[in-house]
Amino acid sequence: MNLELLKQLRTSVVITSLLAGAMTVSACQPKQETEPSLEDSISEEQSVPMSAEPAEPSDVVVDAPASEVEDDTIASVNTGVNQITYLCSPELTVEATYKDTDNQVVIGTAKGTVTLTKTNDASNPEVFEAATAIDGGEGFVQWRVAHKERETGVMRTAGTDAANISTYECKKTV
Repeated sequence: MNLELLKQLRTSVVITSLLAGAMTVSACQPKQETEPSLEDSISEEQSVPMSAEPAEPSDVVVDAPASEVEDDTIASVNTGVNQITYLCSPELTVEATYKDTDNQVVIGTAKGTVTLTKTNDASNPEVFEAATAIDGGEGFVQWRVAHKERETGVMRTAGTDAANISTYECKKTV
């Protein structure tokens, strides 16, 4: 009887192995996936990648008249007042406050402040000039700013001696 039991067991093992092999082969076969329905797409929650850093606005918008904030060092007003800081070579820091509606720029340095008027219609480069020195005395100041975001500028200044011109190459700070 042991021999008969072994034959049955061998047959069972062979049949089980064949069934397992058939299931494995059928599982590897490519199956056509069904398209998700519109209802599935609507109810499925969309994942949105998030930054690890908190969002900080790059432009501060102030809802106030330009006259109240035009001398503010951090405000950017919807009325065309825009302030940019430049580092220049030779060493000089320039604070430029652009008043686009008035076609003017106010240049501020450690030597003084002067308001320049735009002298051309171009936007690259924009050319501004004043018939006074930065310290308010006799002389002139010229400011040329280039690129879409006013990234670089060149300032030429002279005092009472118009032949003695100082030139500064300036780049916008971040």
